[in-house]
Amino acid sequence: MSVYLNLIWSYLKIGLFGFGGGYAMLSLIEREVVGPGWVSEKMFTDIVAISQMTPGPIGINSATYIGYAVPAEAGFEGWWWGVLGSLLCTLVVVLPSFLLVAYASHFITRHRESAVIKGVFAGLRPVVIGLIASAALLLMNEENFGTTTSDIIKSTCMCAGAFVLVYFARLHPILVIVIAGVAGYILY
Repeated sequence: MSVYLNLIWSYLKIGLFGFGGGYAMLSLIEREVVGPGWVSEKMFTDIVAISQMTPGPIGINSATYIGYAVPAEAGFEGWWWGVLGSLLCTLVVVLPSFLLVAYASHFITRHRESAVIKGVFAGLRPVVIGLIASAALLLMNEENFGTTTSDIIKSTCMCAGAFVLVYFARLHPILVIVIAGVAGYILY
């Protein structure tokens, strides 16, 4: 049962301190799930990819998956242990945000013009951008870019191409994902 307490504690921290959305919280999620050895770096990268392709926030999707996978790795036999882990992790990662948003929306509405509130948000914006940049760098590893020079060049070109297509050409991200899937199939 300690595996469930550890999962709850980890996802409670992620839920409480994961500011800025899924990408900004990737480094925190990675530290909490790869650090204790629940999943490998490669599996974490796969979870991120799957979480991006499925509907819903990346933090919730990863919580559901990790909650399902970790009990089986800890020796709990039976699918119901995984479902229990998924439910617990998903609930725990969502609950702090739900409670904070419920309170904050009431508070911010009442104090919208306050210099303190404006200052807090002005301070949070650059931090969120830094956390997203950290997540991008975190994902620039050999699991994503390969180990051979050829793989690194192909992956770097695909990464740069995706950036150009979304940022400059203004292509829809879903179309870029489809293009990347086809390119990956052809190149690899």
